[in-house]
Amino acid sequence: MKAMQITRPNRGFSLLELLVTLAILGVLAGGALQLRELAVQRSKEQDLRSALRDIREAIDAYKRASDGGRLAKAADASGYPRQLSELVDGVVDARNPRAAKIYFLRRLPRDPMAQASLPADQTWGLRSYDSPPDAPRAGADVFDVASMSERLGLNGRPYNGW
Repeated sequence: MKAMQITRPNRGFSLLELLVTLAILGVLAGGALQLRELAVQRSKEQDLRSALRDIREAIDAYKRASDGGRLAKAADASGYPRQLSELVDGVVDARNPRAAKIYFLRRLPRDPMAQASLPADQTWGLRSYDSPPDAPRAGADVFDVASMSERLGLNGRPYNGW
């Protein structure tokens, strides 16, 4: 006697196969989302480093021009700009007042960690020359700038401490 062979027609994937496939896709999508968020944060941090470098270099150039006699300053002034807008708006050359102004920045970069609705000059925390490094505060001039964000960067340090 011949054994009868029962064959089932292939109707597609079983429920178990579909669930395993969906679980794998979910894990992959979750990993891709985390990588995307990490890439966005890295990009913002790079923009922050670049903006801080540009502003700080402009502040230092202003100070060098002031110390070199190219900018008029009061005897009791530190030689740093009174506000960030002076770096963009330009300052009259004390050696040649009829010449074009001296500009230190084309535009003021904004803090990428700040709210997008704020103007660029209001996104930065300012430190004056006479404020201590451990307790920076605004004052009569702009000695340094920092982000006002208290979030932690990928390096574990808060953005306002960069």
